Amino acid sequence: MLQMSKRDAASDAKGALCASRWEGILGVDRRIHRAMLSIAVVACSLSSLGAPTVAAPETVEVGVLQSLTGTMAISEVTVKNATLLAIDQINASGGVLGKQIVPVVEDGASDPSMFAQKAQKLIQQDKVVTVFGGWTSASRKAMLPVFERFKGLLWYPVQFEGNECSPDIMYSGAQPNQQILPALEWAEQKGYKSIFLLGSDYVFPRTANLILKKHITHDGGTVAGEEYVPLGGSDFSAVINKIKLAKPEIIFNTLNGDSNVSFFKQMAAAGLPSAKLPVMSFSIAEQEAKAIGPSLLEGSYAAWNYFQSLPDPANKKFVAAYQAKYPGSPVDDPMAHGYLDVYAWAAAVKKAGSFDADKVRKAAVALKFADVGLGSTAFAANQSLVQTAYVAQLLPSGQFKVLWQSKAPIDPVPYDPLSFPGKTCVL
Repeated sequence: MLQMSKRDAASDAKGALCASRWEGILGVDRRIHRAMLSIAVVACSLSSLGAPTVAAPETVEVGVLQSLTGTMAISEVTVKNATLLAIDQINASGGVLGKQIVPVVEDGASDPSMFAQKAQKLIQQDKVVTVFGGWTSASRKAMLPVFERFKGLLWYPVQFEGNECSPDIMYSGAQPNQQILPALEWAEQKGYKSIFLLGSDYVFPRTANLILKKHITHDGGTVAGEEYVPLGGSDFSAVINKIKLAKPEIIFNTLNGDSNVSFFKQMAAAGLPSAKLPVMSFSIAEQEAKAIGPSLLEGSYAAWNYFQSLPDPANKKFVAAYQAKYPGSPVDDPMAHGYLDVYAWAAAVKKAGSFDADKVRKAAVALKFADVGLGSTAFAANQSLVQTAYVAQLLPSGQFKVLWQSKAPIDPVPYDPLSFPGKTCVL
């Protein structure tokens, strides 16, 4: 038997190490064809024999953490897709600080504890420089201690209840004064005085409804009822009976995920379609309308800071790019914010000249970002986004017709003064 020389062993070890490094780079994104890894292995083998070394691409890893399974997948998968689209576009333009962005995609599985586990994995094990993701406030609340402990930076793209202010989160989704309160202002202008509050049973709906109750009574309106169902709940028979007894003029709906499918189907079956009893939703956008079926939602209202139908040329460009990659898929507010977040992060990295989380967040609040579909936007000093509010009505096509918009972009207020007097954001 021939014995391997020390030189041969060292050469093989060097080649194996090189190949493993390439496997780590290429294996992060499953979209890269496995053939690329084979090419890298051959290149590493040649290098170990003295052939010219094939330099590995300069890369930087970022986390993408959304629910790809479970009750929230109906909403979150497409946010992941929009995030990856922005990463692809930035890479095609040369990357950031000379590095190509490699997304490390993880599934939060619609479970707050899983979000916390995956966030820690991304920061500690994968060594990502930032994370894009989250939808429910329960998932964000679960991740918050992880980012604060390890000094990471989370870009959160979804509207929420406010009442939170962390230096380790960039909040591009709407604060209450940018979504639910403008919707209430519109409803009051239309003469709706009796409002029924319905939501999923977790922090966003309960806190949002606490704020709404304060403002409804302050403005002389009536809270006709308030009900909650578990996240993912599908039985609304008891709730619908209470709605019938209360006889509200409009429902404010903070249900999340596929519970909306059951709710609107059961409302229609009970003789209460949106055309008869208006519903204002805060978590139903174009994606959910497609999944639920526009016929069930036709005539209902939604309040957001973005709609696919906005005529902004930059928005049309964004929609065209997304639909070129995902034909037939509508685009919605959280997707637009997820897309914006990547561009905002890249711009802040360039300004900071660093991937360091603390330097990036400081740079982010000193920038105005190029319009990528949301108009001219900027992060305020409290790390929340300045943005315009819209109220729209769903059409049979599944698109929304904008009925109302704020006179100007609204500065974010994390703590509603009427509901939480004296509380301010201190970073």
